[in-house]
Amino acid sequence: MIVLVPPSEGKAEGGPDHFDPGSGAFGPSLAGQRCAVIGAVMTDVTRNDGPRRLFGTTGPLAERATQAFQLLTTSSAAALPAWRRYTGVVWTHLEPATLSPARRRQLVVPSALMGLAAGDDPVPDYRLKLSVSTRVTGRLDRWWRDAVTAALITHGRGAIVDLLPTEHAATIDWSELGKQRKVVRVSFVSGTGTGAAGHGAKAVKGILARRLLTDGLAAMPGFEWHGWTCERQGQRDLIVTAP
Repeated sequence: MIVLVPPSEGKAEGGPDHFDPGSGAFGPSLAGQRCAVIGAVMTDVTRNDGPRRLFGTTGPLAERATQAFQLLTTSSAAALPAWRRYTGVVWTHLEPATLSPARRRQLVVPSALMGLAAGDDPVPDYRLKLSVSTRVTGRLDRWWRDAVTAALITHGRGAIVDLLPTEHAATIDWSELGKQRKVVRVSFVSGTGTGAAGHGAKAVKGILARRLLTDGLAAMPGFEWHGWTCERQGQRDLIVTAP
Protein backbone atom coordinates (compact mmCIF):
# COMPACT_ATOMS: atom_id res chain seq x y z
CA MET A 1 0.00 0.00 0.00
CA ILE A 2 1.08 3.58 -0.74
CA VAL A 3 -0.23 6.56 1.27
CA LEU A 4 -0.09 9.90 -0.55
CA VAL A 5 0.45 12.83 1.82
CA PRO A 6 1.29 16.49 1.13
CA PRO A 7 4.60 18.16 1.94
CA SER A 8 4.62 21.08 4.35
CA GLU A 9 5.41 24.73 3.78
CA GLY A 10 7.49 24.65 6.94
CA LYS A 11 10.77 22.80 6.49
CA ALA A 12 13.76 21.99 8.65
CA GLU A 13 17.02 23.56 7.50
CA GLY A 14 20.35 21.90 6.78
CA GLY A 15 21.26 18.25 6.52
CA PRO A 16 24.37 16.05 6.62
CA ASP A 17 24.50 15.11 2.92
CA HIS A 18 24.39 16.82 -0.48
CA PHE A 19 21.23 16.46 -2.52
CA ASP A 20 21.41 14.48 -5.76
CA PRO A 21 18.37 14.88 -8.07
CA GLY A 22 18.77 11.24 -9.10
CA SER A 23 18.57 9.91 -5.55
CA GLY A 24 15.69 8.22 -3.75
CA ALA A 25 12.97 5.88 -4.92
CA PHE A 26 11.86 8.21 -7.73
CA GLY A 27 15.21 9.76 -8.64
CA PRO A 28 16.02 7.42 -11.55
CA SER A 29 12.76 8.31 -13.32
CA LEU A 30 12.33 11.96 -12.29
CA ALA A 31 15.89 13.37 -12.09
CA GLY A 32 15.61 15.12 -15.46
CA GLN A 33 12.37 16.83 -14.53
CA ARG A 34 13.77 17.92 -11.15
CA CYS A 35 16.77 19.52 -12.84
CA ALA A 36 14.44 21.21 -15.34
CA VAL A 37 12.42 22.77 -12.50
CA ILE A 38 15.59 24.00 -10.78
CA GLY A 39 16.77 25.61 -14.01
CA ALA A 40 13.36 27.14 -14.77
CA VAL A 41 13.07 28.66 -11.30
CA MET A 42 16.56 30.13 -11.42
CA THR A 43 15.89 31.63 -14.85
CA ASP A 44 12.84 33.40 -13.42
CA VAL A 45 14.61 34.42 -10.19
CA THR A 46 16.89 36.68 -12.22
CA ARG A 47 13.91 38.78 -13.29
CA ASN A 48 12.74 41.61 -11.05
CA ASP A 49 9.43 39.93 -10.17
CA GLY A 50 10.96 36.48 -9.77
CA PRO A 51 11.31 35.85 -6.02
CA ARG A 52 7.97 37.38 -5.00
CA ARG A 53 6.00 35.63 -7.76
CA LEU A 54 7.74 32.27 -7.39
CA PHE A 55 7.94 32.03 -3.63
CA GLY A 56 4.88 34.05 -2.62
CA THR A 57 6.80 36.08 -0.07
CA THR A 58 9.43 38.77 0.41
CA GLY A 59 12.15 39.50 2.94
CA PRO A 60 14.04 36.76 4.79
CA LEU A 61 11.80 33.92 3.57
CA ALA A 62 12.31 34.93 -0.07
CA GLU A 63 16.04 35.25 0.53
CA ARG A 64 16.16 31.76 2.05
CA ALA A 65 14.18 30.34 -0.88
CA THR A 66 16.44 32.02 -3.43
CA GLN A 67 19.56 30.79 -1.69
CA ALA A 68 18.14 27.27 -1.55
CA PHE A 69 17.72 27.19 -5.33
CA GLN A 70 21.15 28.72 -5.87
CA LEU A 71 22.64 25.86 -3.85
CA LEU A 72 20.68 23.37 -5.95
CA THR A 73 22.25 24.73 -9.13
CA THR A 74 25.74 24.14 -7.73
CA SER A 75 25.00 20.64 -6.38
CA SER A 76 25.77 21.86 -2.86
CA ALA A 77 22.26 21.81 -1.35
CA ALA A 78 22.01 19.87 1.90
CA ALA A 79 19.67 16.87 2.08
CA LEU A 80 17.47 15.43 4.81
CA PRO A 81 15.05 12.50 4.56
CA ALA A 82 11.57 13.74 3.66
CA TRP A 83 10.21 12.71 7.06
CA ARG A 84 12.76 14.99 8.74
CA ARG A 85 12.57 17.85 6.22
CA TYR A 86 8.80 18.38 6.47
CA THR A 87 7.72 19.93 9.77
CA GLY A 88 4.06 20.91 9.31
CA VAL A 89 0.95 19.82 11.20
CA VAL A 90 0.33 16.68 9.12
CA TRP A 91 3.88 15.46 9.66
CA THR A 92 3.97 16.34 13.36
CA HIS A 93 0.88 14.22 14.00
CA LEU A 94 2.11 11.44 11.73
CA GLU A 95 5.13 11.01 14.06
CA PRO A 96 7.33 9.48 11.35
CA ALA A 97 10.36 9.12 13.66
CA THR A 98 8.52 6.33 15.49
CA LEU A 99 7.65 4.42 12.30
CA SER A 100 9.89 1.75 10.84
CA PRO A 101 11.86 2.60 7.69
CA ALA A 102 9.66 0.18 5.75
CA ARG A 103 6.51 2.05 6.86
CA ARG A 104 8.04 5.44 6.06
CA ARG A 105 8.86 4.25 2.55
CA GLN A 106 5.12 3.66 2.02
CA LEU A 107 4.56 7.42 2.35
CA VAL A 108 4.76 9.23 -0.99
CA VAL A 109 4.82 13.03 -1.28
CA PRO A 110 4.04 15.01 -4.47
CA SER A 111 5.78 18.38 -4.64
CA ALA A 112 6.73 21.14 -7.06
CA LEU A 113 10.47 20.47 -6.84
CA MET A 114 10.68 16.69 -6.41
CA GLY A 115 7.68 15.49 -8.40
CA LEU A 116 7.44 12.57 -5.98
CA ALA A 117 9.47 11.52 -2.96
CA ALA A 118 9.09 8.57 -0.61
CA GLY A 119 9.17 9.22 3.12
CA ASP A 120 12.83 8.19 3.48
CA ASP A 121 14.05 9.88 0.28
CA PRO A 122 16.56 12.75 0.54
CA VAL A 123 14.95 16.16 0.05
CA PRO A 124 16.65 19.59 -0.02
CA ASP A 125 15.38 22.77 1.57
CA TYR A 126 13.08 24.61 -0.87
CA ARG A 127 10.00 26.81 -1.13
CA LEU A 128 7.81 26.34 -4.20
CA LYS A 129 4.11 25.67 -4.76
CA LEU A 130 2.59 23.55 -7.51
CA SER A 131 0.27 26.41 -8.50
CA VAL A 132 3.27 28.52 -9.51
CA SER A 133 4.06 29.03 -13.20
CA THR A 134 7.52 29.50 -14.62
CA ARG A 135 8.18 30.90 -18.06
CA VAL A 136 9.72 27.59 -19.13
CA THR A 137 7.30 25.05 -17.65
CA GLY A 138 4.00 26.86 -17.24
CA ARG A 139 2.00 25.76 -14.19
CA LEU A 140 4.03 23.17 -12.34
CA ASP A 141 1.10 20.93 -11.40
CA ARG A 142 0.22 20.45 -15.07
CA TRP A 143 3.84 20.18 -16.13
CA TRP A 144 4.49 17.34 -13.66
CA ARG A 145 1.26 15.39 -14.29
CA ASP A 146 2.35 12.83 -16.90
CA ALA A 147 5.67 12.00 -15.23
CA VAL A 148 4.17 11.78 -11.73
CA THR A 149 1.28 9.59 -12.88
CA ALA A 150 3.59 7.21 -14.74
CA ALA A 151 5.93 6.95 -11.75
CA LEU A 152 3.05 6.18 -9.37
CA ILE A 153 1.65 3.46 -11.62
CA THR A 154 4.84 1.44 -11.36
CA HIS A 155 5.77 2.24 -7.74
CA GLY A 156 5.12 -0.38 -5.07
CA ARG A 157 2.18 -2.72 -4.83
CA GLY A 158 -1.37 -2.66 -3.54
CA ALA A 159 -3.76 0.23 -3.07
CA ILE A 160 -2.86 3.90 -3.34
CA VAL A 161 -4.60 5.97 -0.63
CA ASP A 162 -5.15 9.63 -1.48
CA LEU A 163 -4.81 12.05 1.45
CA LEU A 164 -3.87 15.00 -0.76
CA PRO A 165 -5.33 18.52 -0.81
CA THR A 166 -6.52 19.83 -4.17
CA GLU A 167 -3.24 21.55 -5.04
CA HIS A 168 -1.20 18.36 -4.79
CA ALA A 169 -3.88 16.07 -6.21
CA ALA A 170 -3.67 18.17 -9.40
CA THR A 171 -0.28 16.60 -10.19
CA ILE A 172 -1.94 13.24 -10.89
CA ASP A 173 -4.10 12.01 -13.75
CA TRP A 174 -6.51 10.05 -11.58
CA SER A 175 -8.42 8.48 -14.44
CA GLU A 176 -5.20 7.02 -15.85
CA LEU A 177 -3.92 5.95 -12.44
CA GLY A 178 -7.25 4.28 -11.63
CA LYS A 179 -7.00 2.09 -14.73
CA GLN A 180 -3.81 0.51 -13.41
CA ARG A 181 -4.02 0.70 -9.59
CA LYS A 182 -6.68 0.55 -6.90
CA VAL A 183 -7.14 4.11 -5.63
CA VAL A 184 -8.82 4.89 -2.30
CA ARG A 185 -9.92 8.52 -1.99
CA VAL A 186 -10.31 10.03 1.49
CA SER A 187 -12.56 13.07 2.00
CA PHE A 188 -12.60 15.23 5.13
CA VAL A 189 -15.96 16.82 5.93
CA SER A 190 -17.59 18.83 8.68
CA GLY A 191 -20.62 17.61 10.59
CA THR A 192 -22.83 19.39 8.05
CA GLY A 193 -21.25 17.52 5.15
CA THR A 194 -19.19 20.44 3.80
CA GLY A 195 -15.41 20.27 3.43
CA ALA A 196 -13.35 20.33 6.61
CA ALA A 197 -10.15 22.41 6.66
CA GLY A 198 -7.78 24.09 9.07
CA HIS A 199 -5.47 22.82 11.78
CA GLY A 200 -7.82 20.05 12.94
CA ALA A 201 -8.21 18.58 9.46
CA LYS A 202 -4.44 18.60 8.96
CA ALA A 203 -3.88 16.98 12.34
CA VAL A 204 -6.37 14.18 11.73
CA LYS A 205 -4.83 13.62 8.30
CA GLY A 206 -1.50 12.89 9.95
CA ILE A 207 -3.10 10.61 12.54
CA LEU A 208 -5.06 8.77 9.86
CA ALA A 209 -1.97 8.33 7.65
CA ARG A 210 -0.14 6.76 10.56
CA ARG A 211 -3.07 4.46 11.36
CA LEU A 212 -3.24 3.36 7.73
CA LEU A 213 0.42 2.39 7.82
CA THR A 214 0.24 0.54 11.13
CA ASP A 215 -3.23 -1.05 10.95
CA GLY A 216 -4.13 -1.15 7.25
CA LEU A 217 -7.20 -0.16 5.26
CA ALA A 218 -9.44 -2.76 6.86
CA ALA A 219 -9.23 -0.97 10.22
CA MET A 220 -10.29 2.44 8.90
CA PRO A 221 -14.10 2.17 9.34
CA GLY A 222 -13.40 1.89 13.10
CA PHE A 223 -11.10 4.93 13.20
CA GLU A 224 -11.84 7.57 15.86
CA TRP A 225 -9.70 10.45 17.08
CA HIS A 226 -10.88 13.37 19.21
CA GLY A 227 -14.40 13.00 17.83
CA TRP A 228 -13.30 12.54 14.20
CA THR A 229 -14.67 9.33 12.71
CA CYS A 230 -14.21 7.41 9.48
CA GLU A 231 -16.67 5.37 7.45
CA ARG A 232 -16.52 3.63 4.10
CA GLN A 233 -18.48 5.02 1.18
CA GLY A 234 -18.87 2.59 -1.68
CA GLN A 235 -16.06 0.25 -2.63
CA ARG A 236 -13.13 2.64 -2.57
CA ASP A 237 -13.92 5.92 -0.79
CA LEU A 238 -13.49 6.83 2.87
CA ILE A 239 -15.28 9.76 4.54
CA VAL A 240 -13.68 11.30 7.64
CA THR A 241 -16.14 13.46 9.56
CA ALA A 242 -15.28 16.23 12.03
CA PRO A 243 -16.83 16.21 15.54
